[in-house]
Amino acid sequence: MREIVLDTETTGLDPFTGDRIVEIGCIELVNHVATGANFHVYVNPGRSMPEEAFAVHGISDEFLRDKPPFAEVGAGFLEFVGESPLVIHNAAFDMKFLNAELEWMQLAPLPLTRAVDTLDIARRLYPGAQNSLDALCRRFGIDNSARTLHGALLDAEILAEVYLELIGGRQPGFALSASRGRGTGVGIDWRPMPRPTPLPPRITEAERIAHAALVETLGEKSLW
Repeated sequence: MREIVLDTETTGLDPFTGDRIVEIGCIELVNHVATGANFHVYVNPGRSMPEEAFAVHGISDEFLRDKPPFAEVGAGFLEFVGESPLVIHNAAFDMKFLNAELEWMQLAPLPLTRAVDTLDIARRLYPGAQNSLDALCRRFGIDNSARTLHGALLDAEILAEVYLELIGGRQPGFALSASRGRGTGVGIDWRPMPRPTPLPPRITEAERIAHAALVETLGEKSLW
């Protein structure tokens, strides 16, 4: 199963009052394992970054000046995500911005039913608790020390770890890698090797003799 963990950074809160996407970060999971494939772009929003947005993201107008507009990266984004479910924290926010940008390109919006909202999952699992991405990292012991500023790709990487905890916890040794040839690691077709030394018997000699004697009393027509 392929899933895309996704995060966006924006100039503000509402695309219909002039705010735009400035960064998209996506991480590919296959069978709940990161493959190493990702999609990451900075986007020229066509407007100045508000002071409060710069304080959150650390992205300046000068940095974004030579970056492509969404219209030039939208097709590549859609190609990467394909038809896979989109794992997003507070999905309504990111989907609102992505669909606004796609509609301005005269492309079909992404159905909201494709979104797997980790904020909704966390609220159902931990009602009344803090369920921000940072709070969930603290709850699960996930290192987010590099998250001094909001960044789409870093947040997507952290969210991938949080998502795996929310759906039941990471399982080391189970489907350790689905890299499809990217880098090294154990593939999804991994199987355990035979033990070099057989395990010792778990019954005593007296128990073995008693069992053999019992079998002798059962007769030839016994069913096993």
